[in-house]
Amino acid sequence: MVAEKRFVSPEDVETIKLDWGTLKWMNTPDVTGSSGFSAGVVMLEPGKGHERHTHPDSEEILYILGGEGKQTIADEERTITTGEMVYIPSGVEHSTINTSWEPLRFLAVYCPPGPEDEIRELAEATVYPPGEFPDA
Repeated sequence: MVAEKRFVSPEDVETIKLDWGTLKWMNTPDVTGSSGFSAGVVMLEPGKGHERHTHPDSEEILYILGGEGKQTIADEERTITTGEMVYIPSGVEHSTINTSWEPLRFLAVYCPPGPEDEIRELAEATVYPPGEFPDA
């Protein structure tokens, strides 16, 4: 059965911990019933990031909530900071690296949803059930 939550708090969803950071997918088909897009909060640890990758079937936007980093999209690279938005077309290689001393926090949106499930299934991902959080 698909959930139909309209208000979602961080305690309502699982936490995914990877060696480069933490994710909380706040809007997915399983959480809200949304079929058009997924959205989650991502926190990259200082000096960490993820390798270049693609999402062949989903566009992505990143809205930077706090911190500073380096964003690469195809052959273009630039500094990103609070208040900026990044658009990544389907199938285009990209990476995000935190270049500051504090966490880099951003809202990630996939359209259509799907890549968040791939992240969850990575061998290095540790999934904490709703209400449980990784140790600091």
